Amino acid sequence: MGRALSVTKSGDFEILMTRSFDAPRTLVFDAWTKPELVRRWFGPHGCEVVECEIDLRVGGRWRYRLRHGGGMEMLLQGVYQEIDRPERLVSLETNEDCEASEGQALATLTFVEHDGVTTLTQVVRYGSKRIRDAVLESGMERGVGEGFDKLAEVVAAPARA
Repeated sequence: MGRALSVTKSGDFEILMTRSFDAPRTLVFDAWTKPELVRRWFGPHGCEVVECEIDLRVGGRWRYRLRHGGGMEMLLQGVYQEIDRPERLVSLETNEDCEASEGQALATLTFVEHDGVTTLTQVVRYGSKRIRDAVLESGMERGVGEGFDKLAEVVAAPARA
């Protein structure tokens, strides 16, 4: 693998994450949009995806419930705003732990393939600088990095899908 996740601030409200994968973008896109694949990689080590629903259409919802080994759960959910397979996904995400307006974030993913390597870029725009900074300070980078490492393993062994 040998590919690292890059996480940076962009402007006052955004987090920019980039990671490359040794796989075609159709496979990386599928790994984001097919429950049987999402269950295999989403979340940090020690977390299990115990609920995964994906209604892949504009206006359709996605919902993931993660359970940590200690029993703590986290719910992530969103509504698809744009779908351009296999190039782009945009969803409005909500976090049950935040106030309604500030707890929403617009996540834009782009998948660019060059010579069999897909670069995934995810831009997440939060409702405030305070929320964006709190997300960065939460350890999100470690969790996303571990999830993306598992994603790299999933797309490297698609026959197991």
